[in-house]
Amino acid sequence: MTVYIALGANLSSEDDAGRSLMPAQTFAAAASALAEQGATVTAMSGLWQSPAWPPGSNQPDYINACARVKTHLDARQTLRALHNVERAFGRRRSVKNAARPLDLDLLDYRGQIIDAPDIEIPHPRMLTRGFVLFPLADIAPDWVDPIKKRAISDWIARLSLDDVMPMKRL
Repeated sequence: MTVYIALGANLSSEDDAGRSLMPAQTFAAAASALAEQGATVTAMSGLWQSPAWPPGSNQPDYINACARVKTHLDARQTLRALHNVERAFGRRRSVKNAARPLDLDLLDYRGQIIDAPDIEIPHPRMLTRGFVLFPLADIAPDWVDPIKKRAISDWIARLSLDDVMPMKRL
C-alpha cells in the first residue's frame, strides 16, 4: 500500500546555503529531505495554485501538490518526519492559517483509518479541499476514501464551485 502527502507553500524558503527557494523549488528540496528521513517520494503531481485562506487575508496565493511516498516508517513516524522537514524549511507554527514556506500533510497512510488525539488518517479535511483533491487525482486517479469508500472523482464532483473556480493548474 501507499502513503500520500500534500505539499503547500505561499512563502519562499531558504536552502542550506541561504539561497531563496520559490515554492516549487521548496517542494523538490523537501522531497530530498524526506528521503533522508526514510520517506522516498515516488511520484509528484503537477502544481496547482489556490487563494490563501481565509479570503481577504492579504496573503500570497498557495502553490499546492501531492506526492506518493514509499516508507518503512509507521504513521506517527511519518508524521514526525513531515514536521521535521517543515521546520527545516522555516515553518513556524503560530496562528491558524498563517502564511508558510512549507506545509506537509499526511493524507493517507496505506489506506488505514487512524483516529487518535495525536493523528487522524485520512486527513480530516482533505475531502473538502480542491487544492488537495485535484493534485491527488493527478497521481492517484483510482484513490478511494477508506472511510466512505467513495472514489476521488466523486469527492471532486461534490466540491463547491466556489472552491473549484479559483483553482489553477500551473
